[in-house]
Amino acid sequence: MDPTVLAWALAQPAGTRAAVLANAYTGGTTRVTFDGRTVEYRSLDELGRALSVLHGAENTAARRPSVTFASFSREGIR
Repeated sequence: MDPTVLAWALAQPAGTRAAVLANAYTGGTTRVTFDGRTVEYRSLDELGRALSVLHGAENTAARRPSVTFASFSREGIR
């Protein structure tokens, strides 16, 4: 489990899907109930991967696009 992902999830408001998954992960349980649904993960590793996917999906929209600027000139080269 990436510590950055876990820290992000634990910082989410209580009751959100990320916080529920993080609390289950840190508590060592693989059964999670959220919005009236119960999901049983096969392992903590699988739960951690689900948390990483959620983190990636939540943060993809927040990322700013990367821009590279290049300038070329024919002057000065002989």
